[in-house]
Parts: sequence; C-alpha cells; structure tokens
Amino acid sequence: QIHLVESGGSSVQAGGSLRLSCDVIPEIERANCLGWFRQTPGNERERVAVISRDDTPSYSHSVTGRFTISQDKVKNTLYLEMNSLRPEDTAMYYCAAAETCVDCHYDWCYGQWGQGTQVTVSS
Repeated sequence: QIHLVESGGSSVQAGGSLRLSCDVIPEIERANCLGWFRQTPGNERERVAVISRDDTPSYSHSVTGRFTISQDKVKNTLYLEMNSLRPEDTAMYYCAAAETCVDCHYDWCYGQWGQGTQVTVSS
C-alpha cells in the first residue's frame, strides 16, 4: 500500500509562490494516478491537479495557468508548483494516489491520502 507524506505548506502573501512536495512510499510507480486536492473547513474537497503515469497533467479551472503538477520518478516525489497565489487558494492541501484506476479524473479512484499541509495566502 502506498504511503504519502506532504510538505512545503506555509503562509505567503498574495502574488507569492510555493512548492508543495509529496513523498510517495515505497515508490511512485505503484500509482496509476497522483493528485493534489484541497479543502477548507465546512467545504467539500476540491481536486486541484492530477497527473497520470505517463505524465499527462490535468488542472481545475481555478488554478490553470498558475499551478504546475509534476512527478520525479527517481526521487519518488510528487510536486505542486504554485505561482500567483491568491487568498482563495488558502486551504489544507492533500496528496493522493490511485493504484488501480486508469482514468485520473474520477475522485473516487484515490484511495491513499497524505496527512495534509496547510497553505495560507494573505491579501
């Protein structure tokens, strides 16, 4: 079973940048899909970006052009580069993995989750 550990969350001002990392244990090749999701208190979890085994990315409309998802298969690490951050990007960000699904756009496919890392963007 895949184990995920996020890091990189912090407090930044609007317009700033952050890079989130997610260590995929024991190896990233066990996942067909990897993704970043976020959630704020009282709201539903939102899919931010996903990436398939063949490195095909997909983004939510709210982050397209600002965020970049990538994976390093040597370091077994998933990344989320976040630029031009806005206060509405404030949330707990979670890394997730799907081991058996081949379509990375179905949220129910993601069975393994990290503990989350907090991103706070101030205006």
